[in-house]
Amino acid sequence: MSRIGKQPVSVPDGVKVSITGGTVNIEGPKGKMSQVFHSDMVVEYNQQDKKVFVKRPSDEKYHKALHGLTRALIANMILGVTKGFSKNLEIVGLGYNAKVQGKDLVLSLGYTHPVHLEIPKGIKVDVTNPTNPAKLTVSGSDKQMVGQFSAIIRAKKPPEPYKGMGIRYEAEIVRRKAGKAFTSGAA
Repeated sequence: MSRIGKQPVSVPDGVKVSITGGTVNIEGPKGKMSQVFHSDMVVEYNQQDKKVFVKRPSDEKYHKALHGLTRALIANMILGVTKGFSKNLEIVGLGYNAKVQGKDLVLSLGYTHPVHLEIPKGIKVDVTNPTNPAKLTVSGSDKQMVGQFSAIIRAKKPPEPYKGMGIRYEAEIVRRKAGKAFTSGAA
């Protein structure tokens, strides 16, 4: 049984929820979000209790999985329009830096040319420290978009295991390898 799906999602003050057909629309102080859900799931909003309930038609494994997924997506939407989501990244390396130019994020990562990434609509990138180690924060109301854009940035230069240079998440632990071992002896 889906333990997550059974829990109702409480809606804080200042958030409007409307359900039309298979679409849930949520509007809050940080923006609007809408999501189309599977036709088997029944999503209900109780305005007096300010809670959203998700119900499933049967106890099949497929419906149990959809039940928990649907409830988690609605909870993330409500959290996104109230508090928002953010990911912090660090760029470690000599000469590596980051800056925001208009709608683009420009990264200098040791390549012959700077890497330009277009910042998607609904995502905000703040560069708190432009040089080594460069720190940037990707924030927005959509959890999936924040995570996806952070992963795209990290994929441009993942941390390498010898010196640890590259782009990593703030609390990410990079497993380091020992370099070449030299022996002192006659050949």
